[in-house]
Formats: sequence, structure tokens, C-alpha cells
Amino acid sequence: MSTTRIHHLLAAQADARPDAPALCDHDGRNFTYAQLAGITLQLAGDLAVRGLGAGDRLLIVAENCAALIGMIQAASHLDAVAVPVNARMTGLELLRIAQHTDPRLTVYLSNVSPQARAHGDAADATPWETPLGMVAISATRSEATPEPVSPDAAQVAVILYTTGSTGTPKGVMLSHGNLLFGGQTSARMREMASDDLILGALPITHVFGLTSMMIASMAAGAQLWLFPRFSAGAVVDALQAGVSVLPAVPQMHALIMEEAAARGIDRLPPGRLRYVSSGAAPLDPDWKRRAEDFYGVPLQNGYGLTETTAGVTLTTNPIGVPDVSVGPALPGVDLRLRDVGADGVGEIQTRGPHVMPGYFRNPEATAAAFDPEGFLCTGDLGRLDSAGNLHVAGRARELIIRGGFNVYPPEVEAALNDHPRVIQTAVIGRRIEGGNEEVLAFCQTDDPSRLCEAELRAHAAERLSAYKRPSRIIVATALPTSPNGKIFKQKLIETFQDVLNGKEEQP
Repeated sequence: MSTTRIHHLLAAQADARPDAPALCDHDGRNFTYAQLAGITLQLAGDLAVRGLGAGDRLLIVAENCAALIGMIQAASHLDAVAVPVNARMTGLELLRIAQHTDPRLTVYLSNVSPQARAHGDAADATPWETPLGMVAISATRSEATPEPVSPDAAQVAVILYTTGSTGTPKGVMLSHGNLLFGGQTSARMREMASDDLILGALPITHVFGLTSMMIASMAAGAQLWLFPRFSAGAVVDALQAGVSVLPAVPQMHALIMEEAAARGIDRLPPGRLRYVSSGAAPLDPDWKRRAEDFYGVPLQNGYGLTETTAGVTLTTNPIGVPDVSVGPALPGVDLRLRDVGADGVGEIQTRGPHVMPGYFRNPEATAAAFDPEGFLCTGDLGRLDSAGNLHVAGRARELIIRGGFNVYPPEVEAALNDHPRVIQTAVIGRRIEGGNEEVLAFCQTDDPSRLCEAELRAHAAERLSAYKRPSRIIVATALPTSPNGKIFKQKLIETFQDVLNGKEEQP
């Protein structure tokens, strides 16, 4: 049987290794590959009876659990399209996505998420006892319009809505071919094997968790240990309990090390941990060294976005290498820069089997995302070094122009993150008189009484040119974040408005 659907990976593992562990759910229940494959097939039958068919959308309001994986796999069996969304969305955000998605059915994974239960109650959803726990399901929408179905891997498997979308939502369509390429490549580059235990704290409702955790673990026949949401304490416990692969974003690593330090753990004791990955963010050499000293293994960095099924580049460095790039292009991936300036920075463009077919029911946005040669115009900025490694400079729309000079927020963030008392930093620009912009920095620390703006200004002055230094540095115990752990830069001004306006002292 040719592999043209994501559920074929699960079926292949169930045939070859039926008794091998596939999942450890949030409540401690374990499922073998044969059990998970059988349950998935049962769920597909139940959804079909309720009216879900080929080309329909199945909206899944969820946090990480076995039922989420089962529903995504069941949709694949039916040639339906799974639309997993994070249950921590507001009711209005969920309504906009539901209106745009036009789902035949909506499932609320109330077994693991109080927010999903609340959304289901608001929608008057019906309780449904499944082999993977109690969920709720909406009434079938007979007016939903199915999309055409492709017999090959070009069939759309999943639609993901990008974090922070406003107004009309933008749904990224990812085909089975996209997910198979992304998951198999992720497993191969990370050398995942059947004896690996992969920590599953990244939300599967986002592309990194979906591809590099869920699909990759099934491609390798490994076991995935699911956590409904990220908890630094739970992750530290899991790392000491046999986890071998840790996929995470930079903010998660910072919080993990902070939690460990609070427990008096300067470095993890030797164990099974062998692979640690980070997301696409610049790494300061000193911070990277501290992370590798803590984990005892190399910290691999990478770059990708929802529209590229997560992966475009990835490092494969041994421990101690000072490289802070996001690595070269993955095998089979085309990468180039366009409109390169005098500083070597240009827009990152990419083409290949990892790139989405387009945005759901939005041909205008799809056409605008691609150039005539079929390259995806990412809107991200970067430069390539002599070895072909990509260095991400930031988002084109986040570029700060100060006094005629370009300021790239990731560079400023990396400099401030180098301070030992800084957990993580977000840098944005704010328009001021005369069309100029000022640089604002927001630094998270565990104890603001031991870190002040003046100290951070002196720290930045040693590392940054004058035009790159922040006009204001706000010190706080927490920064607004999205469900996948990324800092919500759109909410920084709103969150710290009183501090910026001088109406409130810094915490």
C-alpha cells in the first residue's frame, strides 16, 4: 500500500509492531500502536454515522490528549479535513474560525480541557463517550459544503489557523503530502527510533507540535508522552523520568531552566535525553552554551512556519559548537533570499514538498503568497553565511526603522537575553513624532526587585550600537503569550500601557 494519507503511518506501525507503545496520555493511560489504530478506525466509523464524509471539515476544539490524535487520524480515514484549534481561544475567535471553516461537525475535547467543555456547553453540544474519553459533539450541519477530494497525497489533511489572526481568519491548508514529508523528515533529521520517548508539550493544534511531535513519532514508531499544556515543572519531572527527545520553543527552554534552578538543579543528571530542539529564534552564543551545559546535549535550532509544515532549515551541530544560525535548508527544500540589502539581509523564500497548497477559500491571499516561480514569500528576513546557514533577522513587518537605520528585534532580544537574570525578551517598535520609531524592550525576570532598567541599559550598551538600544526597557515577571508559548507581541503595548505612560511603576 502506498503511503498517501497520514493514517497510513499509524497503520504501518500497527501491522509491523502491534504491541509497541504509541502514546502515554495526559492521565497516564498507555496505548499500543495496535490499540490506537483500532480505536482510530472505530472513531472514523462513529463520525461517518454522524454525517462526516469526504471533503468535509471536522473542527476539533482541543488541548493535547489521545482523543485529539484519534480525531485527526479518523478524519484522515474518511478523507475529511481536520481543523484542530486551541480550546483557550475566546468564544469570538472560535466563532470566526467556525464561520470560515464551514465544518460538518465540531468536537469539543471536554475530557481534558475545561475551556473546551465551556465552548461545548455554549454550543449546546451533546456528550459522547469515546474509547479515548468523554467529549462533546455538535449537531450535524447539513448545509456544510464539502471540498473536492484528491486520490493522491495532494488531498488536504489539516487546516491550521495562524496565531494572532485578526478580522477574517486565514486557514493554512496542509496536505497529506506536506505532513508526511514534514514528519518523516523531522524523524530522520532527529534520528528518532522506536525506543525513543518524545515529550509532547507543544500544542498539536499548532504546526510544530503536529508535525515534529505527532507525525514524526508515528513515522519513527516512537512513543509520544502527551501534556495538555506546557508546565515547566511537569517537563522537568518528565526529563528526569526517561524522556529522550525534547522539542520546544525558546521561551519554554528559558522557563524549564528557571524551574530547575528553583529546585537547585544546575544541570540535568545523565539520563536518556539525547536530542533537544528549539524554534526559529536567534540564539546568543552564551545562552546556547548555558542551555547545552544544562541539558548535557546539543541544542539544535531550526526555522519554519505554518505555511511550510514547520520545517525549512535545521542544525545538526555537535555540542559546544558556537553556531547560532538556524542551519541549512532541509534535504529536498529550496531556499533563497530576495531583495538583499547592503547588510546581506533579504526576504526568505522557499519552495518544495513542505509548502502549503494555499489558504482555505482565499484565492487572493494564496496568489499573494507565491511568486511566479512557485516560491513562498515568507515575509521573514534573513541572511545566509558562507556555509549556507540561514540567520533569521526577523519579520519584515516587525522591522524597526530608527533614524534611517534598520533595527532587527531578534538581535536586540538576543543581547538582552544574555543577561543572567533575564528569562526572555520581546522587542517591538513604536511610532513617534516625525515618522521615526523608538525601540521598546520587555524583559521577563523571576524577581524584578533584583533587576532594574538602568542595569539592563548598561548591559545593552556593551553589546549594541547606539541606534539599536531600546528607548525603554520594561521589567516584568510575565509577558503575554499565545497557547504555543510564543510571546504575543501584539499585546505588549496594551498590557504595559500604564507603565509606558508613567501612570504605574514597573512591577
